[in-house]
Amino acid sequence: MPPLSATGRGLTVIGSGLDLYRYRRPEFHGGWHVRTRTRIGGALAAAVCGIAILAPVADAQVGGGTWKPWSPGYKEQQKGCGQVSGLTFKLTCSDGSGEQRAERRYETYTGGTHQFEGSFKITSMGGSRISLKQTFRDGSNAGPYFLLAVEKGGRLYTVENGQTVATGATVGTSVRVNTINEVGSTHKVYINGSLKQTDDSPSGSYYDKFGSYRTASGAGPITVEWSGIKFWTR
Repeated sequence: MPPLSATGRGLTVIGSGLDLYRYRRPEFHGGWHVRTRTRIGGALAAAVCGIAILAPVADAQVGGGTWKPWSPGYKEQQKGCGQVSGLTFKLTCSDGSGEQRAERRYETYTGGTHQFEGSFKITSMGGSRISLKQTFRDGSNAGPYFLLAVEKGGRLYTVENGQTVATGATVGTSVRVNTINEVGSTHKVYINGSLKQTDDSPSGSYYDKFGSYRTASGAGPITVEWSGIKFWTR
């Protein structure tokens, strides 16, 4: 498998540009404007020692330190030509308009530090610019916060500002995604274990989503298989 690579080391981007949504779909409640400050690149240095283990813990793939497993509930979302079957998510049409969605929406959390892990493999892709993993804000500030999408050539990018996160996510290639949301501090994105992006994370409530979702400039069809879904907190 070719290694994934990131660009834009040290770059700060104020959110505007490619693929901004017209947040009018029912889930967005209308009128949302995403403003994201992004810092690309830089490895996360972490060394934790001498911690007394008082509760069940697990070694997360990234982020260092001690984590507790978490099993949030979820609901499946299928709209338009979206189809969900277990961990396979399909958009079966090439429509460039309307809401085309096949996703899992996990339960809301407030505060703390939460890590998501999952691997995706695109098994077929006739379209482009499909969102695969999302972190949403909930509550009084509900709206999209982070959306990771893929283009047909395998480029992974943030929908909010079009910034490249990694390349090489081509058909048949397995890609592991980790997000760590330290609420009130930072939201970090890892691809295959390597830190690719760090954003500011405002205080409040959030939830995770993954699957396949047509972005404002995207279209299917696409079939995505996810595996190894895990969650941790600390």
